[in-house]
Amino acid sequence: MSSVAVLTQESFNEHRSGLVAEQAGGSSSAGDEEAPAYKDAFPPLPEKAASPEGTQEPVNAWTSKIRPLKSSVITQVFHVPLEERKYKDINQFGEGDQAKVCVDIMHKTGAHLELSMAKDQGLSIMVSGKLDAVMKARKEIVSRLQTQASATVAIPKEHHRFVIGKNGEKLQELELKTATKIQIPRPDDPSNHIKISGTKEGLEKAKHEILLISAEQDKRAVERVNIDKVFHPFITGAYNKLVADMMQETGARINVPPPSVNKTEIVITGEKEQVALAVAMIKKIYEGKKNATTIAVEVKKSQHKYVIGPKGNTLQEILEKTGVSVEIPPSDSNSETVILRGEPDRLGQALTEVYAKANSYTVSSVEAPSWLHRFIIGKKGQNLAKITQQMPKVHIEFTEGEDKITLEGPTKDMQMVQSQMEAIVTDLVSRMDFREISVDPRFHRHLIGKGGANINRIKDLHKVSVRIPPDNEKSHLIRIEGDPQGVQEASKELLELASRMENERTKDLIIEQRFHRAIIGQKGEKIKDVRDKFPEVIINFPDPAAKSDIVQLRGPRNEVEKCSKFMAKMVADMVENGFFLSVPIFKQFHKNIIGKGGANIKKIREETNTRIDLPAENSNSEMIVITGKKENCEAARIRILAIQKELANITEMEVSIPSKLHNSLIGSKGRFVRSIMEECGGVHIHFPTEGSGIDTVTIRGPAEEVEKAKKQLLSLAQDKQTKSHTAELKAKPEYHKFLIGKGGGNIRKVRDSTGARIIFPTPDDEDQELITVVGTEEAVREAQKELEELIKSLDNVVEDVMNVDPKHHRYFVARRGQVLRDIADEYGGVMVSFPRSGANSDKVTLKGAKDCVEAAKKRMLEIIEDLDAQVTMECVIPQKFHRSIMGPKGSRIQGITRDHNVQIKFPERVDGPGKEGPGKEGLGKGGPAAPPAEAAVQENGEANGEMVEEPAAPVDPTAPKKCDIIVLSGRKERCEAAVEALKALVPVTTEVEVPFELHRYIIGQKGSGIRKMMDEFEVNIQVPAPELQSDIISITGLANHLDRAKEGLLERVKELTAEQEDRSLRSFKLTITVDPKYHPKIIGRKGAIITNIRTEHDVNIQFPDKNDDNQDQITITGYEHKATAAKDAIQAIVDELEEMVSEDITLDARVHARIIGARGKGIRKIMDEFKVDLRFPQPGAADPNQVFVTGRPELVDEAIDHLLNLEEEYMADVNENESKMTYMKPTGDRGASSMDEGGRERGSSKGFVVREAPWQTGSEKAPDMSSSEDFPSFGAPVAAANKASPWGPKRF
Repeated sequence: MSSVAVLTQESFNEHRSGLVAEQAGGSSSAGDEEAPAYKDAFPPLPEKAASPEGTQEPVNAWTSKIRPLKSSVITQVFHVPLEERKYKDINQFGEGDQAKVCVDIMHKTGAHLELSMAKDQGLSIMVSGKLDAVMKARKEIVSRLQTQASATVAIPKEHHRFVIGKNGEKLQELELKTATKIQIPRPDDPSNHIKISGTKEGLEKAKHEILLISAEQDKRAVERVNIDKVFHPFITGAYNKLVADMMQETGARINVPPPSVNKTEIVITGEKEQVALAVAMIKKIYEGKKNATTIAVEVKKSQHKYVIGPKGNTLQEILEKTGVSVEIPPSDSNSETVILRGEPDRLGQALTEVYAKANSYTVSSVEAPSWLHRFIIGKKGQNLAKITQQMPKVHIEFTEGEDKITLEGPTKDMQMVQSQMEAIVTDLVSRMDFREISVDPRFHRHLIGKGGANINRIKDLHKVSVRIPPDNEKSHLIRIEGDPQGVQEASKELLELASRMENERTKDLIIEQRFHRAIIGQKGEKIKDVRDKFPEVIINFPDPAAKSDIVQLRGPRNEVEKCSKFMAKMVADMVENGFFLSVPIFKQFHKNIIGKGGANIKKIREETNTRIDLPAENSNSEMIVITGKKENCEAARIRILAIQKELANITEMEVSIPSKLHNSLIGSKGRFVRSIMEECGGVHIHFPTEGSGIDTVTIRGPAEEVEKAKKQLLSLAQDKQTKSHTAELKAKPEYHKFLIGKGGGNIRKVRDSTGARIIFPTPDDEDQELITVVGTEEAVREAQKELEELIKSLDNVVEDVMNVDPKHHRYFVARRGQVLRDIADEYGGVMVSFPRSGANSDKVTLKGAKDCVEAAKKRMLEIIEDLDAQVTMECVIPQKFHRSIMGPKGSRIQGITRDHNVQIKFPERVDGPGKEGPGKEGLGKGGPAAPPAEAAVQENGEANGEMVEEPAAPVDPTAPKKCDIIVLSGRKERCEAAVEALKALVPVTTEVEVPFELHRYIIGQKGSGIRKMMDEFEVNIQVPAPELQSDIISITGLANHLDRAKEGLLERVKELTAEQEDRSLRSFKLTITVDPKYHPKIIGRKGAIITNIRTEHDVNIQFPDKNDDNQDQITITGYEHKATAAKDAIQAIVDELEEMVSEDITLDARVHARIIGARGKGIRKIMDEFKVDLRFPQPGAADPNQVFVTGRPELVDEAIDHLLNLEEEYMADVNENESKMTYMKPTGDRGASSMDEGGRERGSSKGFVVREAPWQTGSEKAPDMSSSEDFPSFGAPVAAANKASPWGPKRF
């Protein structure tokens, strides 16, 4: 029990006056006390000085307290012999299962493992970590890395529990210690055998430990004595003192069941002699008390707990005082009879004690409405704490739903507590009220508001408590408690809110989920505008994961309708603008549609108000996607097609085909229409949108191919309309090229003879063997028959031999057999085998389908004929143009070799005197082979030659240079055509005059501008060096590219000239003179005002720097009319500021902080409310109370009145706080006051005084703090001292 002293003002003053007197009286005695000795106050540290052997270091105040620290990390090494290793694969040390097991053990236990292999192939494992982790790791190592053995040990069944230990702790400790697994039979199992599994060493240790435990238990005895429960208190004694004395005297363990356990058996364990002695003592006590007298008395059931006392302490107290045992009936019994048992002469005293304890506590109640209970308790129990601190033994109990408070406590305290509680209840009933209002539960959460905002506002405003029932109660009643007026106003406001909500309407809008993100906008900007427009409407979007189209609107009926219409219009606009169509445009024209610097595409986008997306450059797609309103998309499509039509010989033709046939003509995944487009040179066929009912199909492309595609499309439509039939057959993919034939010749014959259309799979199709035949039933049947015969013949594999001159062998097998691979692809996978190099044989073997072999043989003879008929021709082109002719990565030269089927060899590049670079050669498909002497050549523009050195020879000045001669090999007519193609690629140069000052803008940042032009026009642009100061720019490229490049360059010059003129117009400057004191006002908070002026007038406004001479000059730069407008705007602000006045007032500095508020919140509110500027004094100002108010005269007066009112209000609080501080304990600040309350001067403190200090004895003096010898710096050299320091011997 604890008591609390209540300190009143009178007792406080009495205590303080007594304390002062005591201090005054005690000051003289304190001075008389002897000061402590220096060695006692500051005992010296132990010194490690050289001492004679055998002498011990003296123990002093420091060394006696020092304890050695032990490391928490230990390291143990375990050895696993080779014969006991579980993983014996020596080659896999450090990896495999063994390493995985070790890593797993480290993760499980937190210990660190290191493995090493001994010479005898045994495994040594070093384990580091905390003791517990090391022991666990050891157990895991033994069980998982070491082979296991098992053994059994037999001990008496009754000893098993000692092996297990309390809660199994002994068994776990034993398993960790021996690194074994110990299995003990269950209590219901009659077996006494304990099974042990682990290593041999661990088995022996575990057996030994278990046998030791059993042997120890054999020495012990157990005795059970049955004594009636009522006599147990006499054996234990009060507070168990008697039984504890017996255990100490005999050394045996005596276990008496506690009062709550209804057992009569007392168990004694220990050595046999000890147990016998303890049993004799217990029986002696029992015999002495067996005939004790008993009396029974009636005590109210409610008073039994006071007789028992906390944790039975009262019963023990009575037993200790009187030697009488008090027996209380169980709490679940209705009996009120209490039995006292003991010596007759002590029963009377015990009975008096029982009645005294029973009547020491009283229970009473105070009537109080249940709704007032929490107000009586107060916030965090503050109200009750006042009572319970004075009367800590009184227990006050509130029961929910009951209109009373139960009090329980000592009789002497109860009357005071009850009167205090009744006074509190009376006071609360007189000034508190409550009201219950009925509101539909569906509106409850809206009354509460987001995060309780609404209900908290009402509570704070009206100072009431509002209880809204939880949803699971489904109750209509809301209870409001508090001040009667507050209750009235709060209930009125809540009913108004509920009434308004009843008038609310909830509407579900169906909006496709794909539009939700667009309506919400980036970071919710768009939906914020909608919510600002309709603030009373709550808009809820579904969770994106729900995939719901329902958007819920809730609010006043009229506002919901308006918002619904507004959002429906937004969606309609999005649907209208969400139309898109794809336009197929030939890939080579995409860059023309984009235009220079994106000019064309940007113009189309702006004028048609559409979004146009082009495929990526590395994409094979030709589709340009246009998105926007339908009519705008159509307009953009027409303009894009017009650009393509203008650039190429593209015609557009419309064909009328019934719309019902469109799907069948397109085919599955567009197979049919795609086959027609590919066959007709890549024309574009556009079908109208499905379901539109339009019959017109548009074909676009080169005129000849369009006509061809039209015929095929109409033919296929006619077939479909008359009688369309489809058949499918399969053939190996390698046969498809042979079935199609060169240039589609084979398949065309089948089509012409049967009239059926044959469609082969594209690379994207899943089934690469499927061939589809479409047409009339008869045509399909005939075509199918012919194709099946062809496929059957292809399956008939034959082998044939032909003779090929060995000099041509190299051509066929060169480049990893590229020519042979092409033949195999074209002729159904025919395998062609040439004799090995050096075999001197001309026999070549062909293996494959008979028709394929014949066709391949014919093709090879054609190639040989070309090789035999080849000629060599020279073409002279200056070497400086060779790189341009080759094109990027040799693409142009490869095109010529492919188109004209010739071989082209470029001369070696001359890099310096007597040195030549590698030659370059282009090889055409099926072209003639190079002579054997020129084996190391370059093919297809790819360098694979080597540097060669040749002796210098006399050169004919009229003859062309060797480095300019390009050699062509092939048929004569093809070589001549190739020479013309090469000469057409020779670049020409033209010059354009561009003002020198514009050159750097044309080049652009890091050359980006000029690179872009060169890439766009495929030319080389040469800008003269800056030191030349030349206006001439050279353009070099193909003749047909020069005009476009020149035009583009002149267009860029025109743009730059216009930009220069605009720059000069924007450079107009003017200055305005403004008093520097107005500058902060013009700039505004965080630059808001000046930023607004800059943005609105598109000008740059520069304020003077701190070091400028003209501090009143503001510079404005921009267009002349805009700079003038900005000047007028600044002047208007200055005029307004000059009309303002500034007045100073005196406000007590102690209230400044409260006026300013947290983070300036208070002062900002005043400045915003009165439109004035307030300036408080800085710390250290001459007059800390002076405050400046600036603004319009009438507003300044209002602000000053407001500030003075605030000062008066806050000063009242300051004075009240200062009056309270007079009762507070004075602080330790010595400078605060040197006088006590009585006006007596306090004596100055002498500080801490010691006797016999080193500087007081002998010639020693106190250390000098300015001396570098007594107080050396870290790292500084120190001279050896000849004398002892007051601080003790120096250690440096």
